[in-house]
Amino acid sequence: MEFPLIVRDFLERAETVYGDRLAVVDEPDQPASPFDGGSITYRRMAQLARSQAVGLDAMGVPVGGRVAVVSHNSARLLTSFYGVSGYGRILVPVNFRLSVPEVQYIVQHSGAEVLMVDPELQQLLDDVECERKFVLGESDDEVWGSTEEPRPWAGDEHATATINYTSGTTARPKGVQLTHRNNWLNATVFGWQATVSDEDVYLHTLPMFHANGWGMPFAVTGMGGKHIVLRKVDGTEILRRVEKHGVTLMCAAPAVVAAALDAAQTWDGAIPGRDRTRIVVAGAPPPTRTIERVREELGWEFIQIYGLTETAPLLTMSRMRSEWEDLSPTDQARKLGRAGYPAVGVRMTVDETGEALFQTNHNLEAYWENPEATSAALAGNWFHTGDGGVIDDGALVILDRKKDVIISGGENVSSIEVEDVLMSHPSVREVAVIGIPDEKWGELVTALVVSDGEVTEEELIAHARASLAGYKTPKRIEFRDELARTATGKLQKFKLRQPFWAADGKQVN
Repeated sequence: MEFPLIVRDFLERAETVYGDRLAVVDEPDQPASPFDGGSITYRRMAQLARSQAVGLDAMGVPVGGRVAVVSHNSARLLTSFYGVSGYGRILVPVNFRLSVPEVQYIVQHSGAEVLMVDPELQQLLDDVECERKFVLGESDDEVWGSTEEPRPWAGDEHATATINYTSGTTARPKGVQLTHRNNWLNATVFGWQATVSDEDVYLHTLPMFHANGWGMPFAVTGMGGKHIVLRKVDGTEILRRVEKHGVTLMCAAPAVVAAALDAAQTWDGAIPGRDRTRIVVAGAPPPTRTIERVREELGWEFIQIYGLTETAPLLTMSRMRSEWEDLSPTDQARKLGRAGYPAVGVRMTVDETGEALFQTNHNLEAYWENPEATSAALAGNWFHTGDGGVIDDGALVILDRKKDVIISGGENVSSIEVEDVLMSHPSVREVAVIGIPDEKWGELVTALVVSDGEVTEEELIAHARASLAGYKTPKRIEFRDELARTATGKLQKFKLRQPFWAADGKQVN
């Protein structure tokens, strides 16, 4: 017997098993009707998903039609994963921080027939062209107003469920087609390896638009966990929600981890979640000292994963294991800072150029309307990550984005290694290490640093020299107020390099 794996399975199970359980606690200032003041049960969430599908039926949006949603985290966006994708259409969750031209490009490129926007982003409706446009909360009667049953959809696990546009660290974002099978298997494997259960309370610190919230809108729902919506990231507010709702799990980029650590410095009383909360981190390898601080100062379990939007995203996971119990906290943190071991069903290798390659059931179907990029990414039936790495005792260690490796005096320098050393200095808050043009060395190892103002360039160079080979030690330190990042917290090193390389017309020597 075989039947298709579709994302609606997760909500149907939750409705059947946990129908009367509180499913979602939305932000308190969200429009109430028909979302019952923002706190809804799984039975109500399933009813709303069916109602949304009926609304799309009435609009004439066919199976395979695209529905774009530009929204902060919200119960409405969470429900749309099921009301749209669950009944055969394709959800296009859009980064709410993008500019009007960028949103217009995504809506046009995806061929979206419907555009739904957050109330804060209402001006998009005036500037972005789309056949049908709605404001979430204000247009609920048109979107979620029906009590009828939706048109049946038998399901096709190879059909595209979502198109997720990459964060645009290059010129134009690419639309990543993830099928129902991709999303289903990512959610079940990720949920299993992160030990998601019906006792979990999940805080949405991660934007739901980003790789579909890494699959947690599916995994947590399928297990009947409680969703706590966090609309905008704030370190103190994260700690408040952990305390108020008994949060046990969250996913976050390193910048969010830093915000929580900063908030803990001024928190009055015991840090909430100690010995109960686990935080899953990805987006960039966090410094060893940051991992130590999460475990020591917050008392939370630290789990590192590695993946990309194109892989739905789970590829590898690094989680504390009994074999490491006799190691020092610092050595344990170094182990946890690796990208980690392949998830179940994932095959990985490193090719002759040092690029990490993967085969997995989570890999994208294609880039939307971009066959050339698809062929390049999936060449040889392996997904090409663009990340350079090595395999250490079965675990992947990311050394750098291939394009971020610095070649100084003919030697390869991993910016990640240098950043880790600099971040161990107590005055350093953020750091990005890049190569800048140099006549003698080709590229000069340069560190852009956000600090507390209590450290000098000379002191930081000396600090690095104590741990690094001479050719890896930064020759130049520049202090900055902030560093350019994507909406998901990734450093945009191409932007940081641009001013130094502008006269050369390239970013490498």
